[in-house]
Amino acid sequence: MAKVWVYAEMSGGKLQSTALELMAKARELGDVEAIALGTGAKAAAETLGKHGAKVVHVNEDKAFDDFIAEPAADLLMFAFMPDSRDVAGRVAARLHKGLISNASDVTAQDGGFVAKVPYFGGAKVASMRANSKPAIVLVRPKSFEVSEKGGSAEVKDLAVTIDEGSKRAKIVQRVTEASEKVKLEDAKVVISGGRGMGGPDNFPLLEALANALGGAVGASRAVVDAGWVPYSMQVGQTGKSVRPGVYIAVGISGAMQHTVGMKASKVIIAINKDAEAPIMKMADLGVVGDALKIVPALTAAVKAKKG
Repeated sequence: MAKVWVYAEMSGGKLQSTALELMAKARELGDVEAIALGTGAKAAAETLGKHGAKVVHVNEDKAFDDFIAEPAADLLMFAFMPDSRDVAGRVAARLHKGLISNASDVTAQDGGFVAKVPYFGGAKVASMRANSKPAIVLVRPKSFEVSEKGGSAEVKDLAVTIDEGSKRAKIVQRVTEASEKVKLEDAKVVISGGRGMGGPDNFPLLEALANALGGAVGASRAVVDAGWVPYSMQVGQTGKSVRPGVYIAVGISGAMQHTVGMKASKVIIAINKDAEAPIMKMADLGVVGDALKIVPALTAAVKAKKG
């Protein structure tokens, strides 16, 4: 059986949810070992074990900024996140191996691995085979559903000495947006606004609906580029990928650049003046009308239902 290694990205001492998404797929492909580096790595091992890791390799050195471990694996899986992309690139360069990036799925085939990679804004999907071992694949967040299926993992300390040459780049500041009540990528309900909202002054209407539903507010690239809302709210190919139970697209036409980041949503609702907008074709429910009238009415109905 193939051995699959998952790079479990840590941030601020916490295990990132993308690591658990990768674990769900890794279990299907072989025996799983995980690698957690930095503060909180040992605490993360318990969670990784519950999600299928047999062994978790840890190193809690705060200065750790590189992946240094013998690659006794057939497949190395990384989340398509800033830290993981940096580490995956270093691993590929040091091992003189290729790297498949931005994959939406990975399957075992003919003794190797094939990754599905969307292109043309998600309109097409290419099958890319890794011709060497270990195969190194970066996977888009929200490509797989998290599921707890495992037990306890053996924890192995990575005995690594980090020299000064590996400490040239340093994070000097971390900023957390206090206004984000529910993280967009983790929200069970996402309400995203596009140019159909008319302007930045109308986005509080979406925030009111999100608060009523316990969800988060997203936006299209056009809205972000126009400066109506910050980049952290962008959903799409160059923004965040989301997989909520309900996705409400308000005043969004449905360009491929946007839909690639939300098409995995379980239920999609579109509110748009244009009945022929592309988003209507992929929506489970389409509402034709003025979003500035429909959204406040929907918010009032939700609040009334809650009593």
